[in-house]
Formats: sequence, structure tokens, C-alpha cells
Amino acid sequence: MSSQAGIDVQAHIETLINDFRTSDPLMPVIVLHAEESAQDEEIGKLVRELRLGQEEHGSRVAEVPGQPARAVAESVPAARLVRELGEPRRWDSPGALYRRYAFPRLRLVRAINDAVREVDSGASTAPDGERDPEQRLLDQLAKQRWRPKPKAGSPWRIGPSLFDTAHVLPASVVAGLAVLLASVELWVALAAVLGILALLTALNYWLPGRAPIFLWLRRESRWFLTTTFLLPVAGQQPSEVRMLHPVRSWKAIAARANDVAESLREGGQAQLQLHVLALLEDLRDNHRRRSWDLRGLKRIRPPVLFLPGADERGGGIALIKAISDVRSVRSELDPLLVVASVATGDVRLLDESHSGAPSHPAAPASAALRDSIRHAHQAWEHGLRAGQSPSMSGAVPWELRIALPTGELRQLEEQRRWCTRAPSRPALARIVWSLPVFSLAGLMIVGSLGYSWLNLRDHYCSAGILTANHDTELVEGVGGGDECIGIATGGVRFAGTGGSGSDTENAGAGEAGDNSIGTRTGTSGSGDTTAPGTEDSAVPWTLAQVEERIHAENAKVERDYRGSYVTVVYAGPLSSDPEYGRPPVKGTEELAGVYLAQAAINKENGVKLRVLPANGGLDMSQQRKMADRIAAYAEKDPTVVGVVGLGRDLRTSLATADRLVEAGLPVVSGTNSAAYLPVQMPNWFSLAAPDNWQAAQLGLLVGQLRTAGKQSAVVLARDTEGSDDLYTDEQAYYGERMLEKQGFTTTVERYQVTVKTASLENQVEELCAQDTPPSVIYFAGRTEDVGPLMTQLSSRCGEQEISVITGDDLSKAGFGRGADVTKKVTLYHVSLTDLESAAEADPPFYANAEDFLPGLTGKDVSYRSSFLSNGQTALSHDATQALYEAASRSRSEQWLRFPAEGTGRGPRREPQNRATTWANLRTVILKGMATGTVDFTGAPVYGERGGHGIALIRVRQGDDGDVLRTRLCGRQAGDTAPLTPQVCDIRQPDAPE
Repeated sequence: MSSQAGIDVQAHIETLINDFRTSDPLMPVIVLHAEESAQDEEIGKLVRELRLGQEEHGSRVAEVPGQPARAVAESVPAARLVRELGEPRRWDSPGALYRRYAFPRLRLVRAINDAVREVDSGASTAPDGERDPEQRLLDQLAKQRWRPKPKAGSPWRIGPSLFDTAHVLPASVVAGLAVLLASVELWVALAAVLGILALLTALNYWLPGRAPIFLWLRRESRWFLTTTFLLPVAGQQPSEVRMLHPVRSWKAIAARANDVAESLREGGQAQLQLHVLALLEDLRDNHRRRSWDLRGLKRIRPPVLFLPGADERGGGIALIKAISDVRSVRSELDPLLVVASVATGDVRLLDESHSGAPSHPAAPASAALRDSIRHAHQAWEHGLRAGQSPSMSGAVPWELRIALPTGELRQLEEQRRWCTRAPSRPALARIVWSLPVFSLAGLMIVGSLGYSWLNLRDHYCSAGILTANHDTELVEGVGGGDECIGIATGGVRFAGTGGSGSDTENAGAGEAGDNSIGTRTGTSGSGDTTAPGTEDSAVPWTLAQVEERIHAENAKVERDYRGSYVTVVYAGPLSSDPEYGRPPVKGTEELAGVYLAQAAINKENGVKLRVLPANGGLDMSQQRKMADRIAAYAEKDPTVVGVVGLGRDLRTSLATADRLVEAGLPVVSGTNSAAYLPVQMPNWFSLAAPDNWQAAQLGLLVGQLRTAGKQSAVVLARDTEGSDDLYTDEQAYYGERMLEKQGFTTTVERYQVTVKTASLENQVEELCAQDTPPSVIYFAGRTEDVGPLMTQLSSRCGEQEISVITGDDLSKAGFGRGADVTKKVTLYHVSLTDLESAAEADPPFYANAEDFLPGLTGKDVSYRSSFLSNGQTALSHDATQALYEAASRSRSEQWLRFPAEGTGRGPRREPQNRATTWANLRTVILKGMATGTVDFTGAPVYGERGGHGIALIRVRQGDDGDVLRTRLCGRQAGDTAPLTPQVCDIRQPDAPE
């Protein structure tokens, strides 16, 4: 500062600023004037030096220099000064802390004032006669979007559009919450944002007066209706804003706007004081400590308004009085510190009220100016309360007048021009609660969420940013790529996503022609070099169709029958071969049987059935992980009563069944023919005949092939080293024992599978080159290997008579016209069910299939149908029915097993828990099923049961080149009569087509 007076005034200002850091001190309107009029210019210079000093110290300052008035009333230029102070840029200072000020309340008052001028000047578009003044005001405000009119030459502003920031923020928040909570895709979130923006824009035109959609929730609107300063203007109109009543709130805002407009039309002190009130309230809000951004703790210096040369006609005097009047009426503290200089001749204007009454005298100056200023401030604070009383209405109570002696205004030497500065150590809130920290934290959060999302997507089939479905997981499959393993809950589907591969309408293993033998399973994991099966053998439904129907049935059960249903898990191979894109036909067929049972049960029974598919991966290679997921889900869902499926015999089958034992879940398998599982696992129930018993039944045919003399046979088995396949080893073991029992000299040969194709050239060439080739080959391999075997036998063994004996896996093969089966080679294989004999009882299975299964329109639905003849669908259907029967019995039915007295019917069925279901399974006997009678009543806890269904099939080439498939003998499930060589005569003629 260039003078001692400036240094002393600056020191007092810094004292107030220092108090402002920790409290809310009273901020006066400091009026500086000289004792002699000759020093008026020095006083103005001092105020400008104070402004520069405050800028250097980091205060937000604004300066409104005196200017010639363009109106008679001094309140009009004063109101113009306040309007200019509502521009945030006017308060920018080089060292100012935190962000710019915001003046929403002052902008609202300015908007109404601009609208009043437009309406009163006749600039509004509506003729005066068409609308009343109140409606014309609202129309003008709507045209302005309830904002002040831009100054001439300001850039064009976007009107009511999608890019209105008042719309973008709430729409973005809603979309962000949708992304986090609903785990939607990015494009869905973007569509939600655009949709919400469009909706908000449309609502802008539907609300009364076309107000901005969130006007009634804005802070300026709440202040507008609740400030007591405006209550006398409100009259009898409503004055409340309610979040749940937007229309009522809008009407209250509109009514208040019209009342305020009337006050603004009157001009004078009411107009000025309303602008000042809005300015002070905005500044108070900008320094509010208890705010979401802690802005009051970051802005540690109050705003300072400098009025150099304040006079009457420029509006400065009126502004000083208005600030004092508003503060006196409101009795609320605001942070604005005003420093004004007044000419000595104009000081008297501060001593007069608006009516001309004298004001209070100025505080006397003493020789020690700094002490004088301090004492004057203390006297001002002490008399402030009395100064605001009605009897002192002529005073300007918030004015702290300081007369600066001429001697104190002398220029100081350069080295003495120092001044005091309040401590400016940044508050902790500025560092911790700041935009850089938030930005860094935001980047860390976004990075963490991104990493979490990528990590969850890499591990789970269905994952959002924060959550994932833990009932399924992504596992690297044996065939390459990821497979979705686990139990399908929520929105998880195995068809086409999550490792399940493609799912075509004709879901066979391939259709390259009619002259072929091949697999229809798509689950074995080995390729098929020959064309697999005919078009007629393709499954007419897809996995996606079956899953969607199960999902729809489950939704109905969960919605309408809560507490009255049981849940069954189907565990099967639902992954497609990623190399060939072959869909999981075995899993699709079995799951269709489970759904067929579910649909039929839920149509007729009070206790409903819910089905959850579970995927064990390609060839069930991940069934152990699948069992872990099933067990974990069963702990959460007590309605789960058991598992259907697990139809492939692998080295992990025992551990899988044991894991389900730990979870208390019984297993009813339709196609797993492992002989050891029912012996070692108390929870294992199977409809499939065990491998040892199958081999014994094939012995009935092999015995008829035996001729006099020494005969040799060979067991041709797939090499299972490095594979989980246990079915092949069991077939080879039991087949060898059966051949030896029938008097054959037996050897075992192993063949390799390379690039998913059986490599049998060396083995077949060696067999056919013998002097006495073996007449019987027991083939312990998979269905897809039969094609290459027949090709090699027909090309290398010439006219030799050869019989190929194999197990139940060949029942899944499709035989086309002219397949590689020569007249010299005959196939004999087992089928796990004799649908033909079971069909004599006319089971409801086929009628239900026509009603519920997709893709059967116009098709023959019977045991002869190629898509049902292998028994996969029928066996899984009957297994599900058996498990449901055990899970829905009443206690009286379980133990008494006769109708309840006096009812004339059986006892009412109720859902059972899994332990009771497990116990009830050994009492289940179901007649009229697709495979015959399912009877578990004679099943020992650790042992094999009897009564399995079976059929012995012969496949050979007819005279016309067609492949003839003949059922030699069989029995339906539940039939315990033994088969004999006489019944299974291999000499019987081929069955007609």
C-alpha cells in the first residue's frame, strides 16, 4: 500500500478474513472518506490499491466503479450494478480458490425482470387481447427458458433440446445406475440415455407453461418460494414445493413469479432490494460449509466488493443502503465484505433515510488510525442490534464509516509499503475433497470397475460391472475355447453362448449324404470322417427352443406356485464341438425329455416341477466342476430335490456322484450304464442296463455265432490313455469275459483316435491278413468310430464273414441308405430301451410330445420316429418322472401306501425335501412310462437292481443295398423275464421297413 491509511485499512480487512476462516464474523459495509474534500481522489486510489492487494492475496473480488446515471431514480442504476455482479466472471481473481461462483437465485430474479420488461414493452408475440398479463409473463419466461436474456452480441444459445445440461445430468445418472444395477450392455445404456433425454424434452412441452422439467426441484425455486423476505408479496397463493407434486409446485412457482413481477413493475427500493437479496443469498450459498462439495471450507477468504467513488446518481449510495436494509430485514449473516469510497460531499447522503431523516454520525478518527478502526468496528458491532430497530429506521446500521485523516494519506517510502496478510494455509478439505483427488479416485474406481468387469467376464458366463452369476463359470474346454459350466440360473442360456456353440434347426451331427453311418450325438468329442446319418435322423428341435420353454415354465411356476413346487436339475452335455460347430444333440434330446416331463407334470399335478439345466461340458469333461456348482446352488435353494442325467461314464463319474452325495442329492440317470456306480454310490439310480448285464445279453447272440472247433475273437477297443473315458474300458473288460465264457480265444487290440478320427487301418489289416481271421469282433468304442471301422472291414477283409458286436452307444447312430455295411459284415448292438414293446401299452409319452415339444408339426411321433427311436428322450423323461414321484409324495402315501380313509382317493401330495426324496426313490414304481415300468422298489442300497429294459438289434445290408435294422429281441423296463437264445434267434428274417 502506498499510504499508512491503506496499510491500516488492509490490516483490519485481513483481521476479518482471518476470523472468517473459522467462524462467521459480521461483515460490514466499510465506507471510507477523507476528512477534507481535496483528498477524495486519494481515497478512490486507496480503494483500488485495496482491490489489487486482495487479488494478490487470493480473495474473490469484484469492482463496480461509479458511473453516470441514466435514470432519475438512484435505485435503477443500483439494480443495474447488482445485475452485473451476477456474472460469475466478474468475481474471477488470479489466485482465487476453488471454482467460480454460481448465482442461480439472482439469475431467476433477472429472468423475471427481463420478462417483465419484454411484456411491458409489447415485445412478446401474443396480442394483449388474447392472453391475460399473467399468462403472457409465463409465456415470455418459457420463451426465455426461465433464464435471463443474453446480452447483445453474445453467442447463440441452444434452446430446449436434447443437449440441455439440465437434462443430460439426470439422464446420465439414471443410465449409470442402470449399468451398475442391471448389468446391461454399453449400447443399452446409451439407448437409455437418449431415450430419457427424448422423454424429458417431450415433457418440457406437456407441463403447464412449458417450464424446464426440473424447475420445481432446483434450489433457486425452493428459495424463491420459502424466503420470508418475499412472503408479503405472495398474497394468498400457494408457496410450497413438494417432490412428489410437480404440478402443484409448478403452480406455486408461477403464482410467485407473477407476484414478484408486480413488485418489479413498481421499481424503486423493492426492485433493488430483491436483486440484492438474491445476490447475498447466492454468496451465502457459495460459502456454505455444510454442502456436498464442502465449498465453504475451501473458500477460506470472503468475497470482497469494491465500490470506488460511490455516489447518488451512479447507484453506489443506494446499493450500500440496500445491502444494509436487506441484512436488517433478513437478520442472516452473509460473507460479502463491501469496501466503498465516498466523496466528502456525498457523506451526508448516508446520513439521511429515504424520507430525509438524519442517520448516525461517523465514528471519530483518532491519531492512531489502526486503533481507531478497531474501536469503531467494536462500537459498530455493539450497536448493530439497536441500529436495526424500528426507532432507528433512518440509520444505515451495517455501514462502518471510517474517516481517514489527511496525514495518514501521505505517500510512504518504498521500503515501508508493506501490509498484513491473513494465513492462507490450504484447508484439509481443499486437498482431500477436491476435483483432482476426485478425478484420481474416479480414474481408480473406473479402472477397478473395468478390471473387475474384465475379470468377471473372463471367469463367469454372465457378468456385469460389479456382480456376476456365480452359478456358472467359464472353463477352458478340451476341444478349445471356453465352455460355460454350471447350473443355468437367471438369464444364463447354454444355447449359442458361453461355450455352447452353434445351435441349428436340424441339430444332427452333419448331413453329407445318405450313404453313411454316423453319430447323432455331437457329444463324443471325436470327429466323423464319413457323413453322419440321414436328414430324417436330425433332431427337429433346438437346444435354444427347449431352454426357452423350460425358462417360461419355470417363470410361471415361480410366479404362481411359490411354496408348491420342487426343483430338478438336469446335468448333461450341453456344449457344442467348437471345432466342427456340432450342436449338443445328446444333451438336446435328453433335455427335451426332461422338459416334456415337466410340461406334462405341471399340467396335471398340484405340486409343480421346476427344471434347471446344468452343463457338464463337451463329452461331460467338466462334470466335476458342474457338480460343485450344483451342490453350491442346492445349499441356497431348498427346493432342489435331485439330479437327472449324468449319462456318460467317465473316470470322474464316481467323484461327481460322491460330491452330490455330500450335498444330499439323489441322482436318477437315464443312460449311464456304469456297473460300479449303483454298487458304490447309495444315491445312484439308473434306468440303463449295466455294462456287465448288457455283455451277458450279447452273449446270447455270440453263442449262436459259435461253431464247432477252435474259434478266435478280438476285442477292438479305443485307446483311452490320457482320456477320461471309462465306458470304453468297461465295455472291453466285460466283452472279453463274455467272449471267453462263450468259448472264444480272445485277444485285445487298441486303436488310436487322431484329429478326432479313429485310426483303424493297421488293426484291421492285421486281422484280415490272418490265415483264420476272427469271425467275431467285439467293438469297445464310440459310435462315431463305427463308420471308419466298417469302411476298413469292407475294403480289406473282402468276402470274409464277420460279426461286429458292440454295446449301447451304437443305438445313437443314424444309418443311411447304402451305408458302409456289406453283406459279409453284420452289426449287433444293444439298445437301452425297448420302445416297441413299451408302446403296446399306449403310454401318454407320444401324445405329450406332440403337444409340448417344438418342431414336430407334420411329423410321425412314435417309437419308430428317428428322433425318438434311440431312447435318449424317453429315458430322460422317465427318469424325471421317477424323481418327481419321489419328491411329491405325501407322508401317508410314503409309509401307509393306501388311500386316506374317507376320501376315496390317494392322500394329497406335498413337496418333499431332498432327504425324503432320496428315501422315497426306493418306493417308486411307475407304470405306463415311455420305457415301460420304472420300478425302484427292489433296488438294494449298495447293489444292482433288476428289471432293466433292453433290446438287441441287428444291422446288415439287404439285397437292394439298403441298411436293414432289425430288433431281434428285447423287453421293456420292469419286465424281469430272462431273454433266451431261442427268443433272440439271429436267424429270424429282417423286419420289413
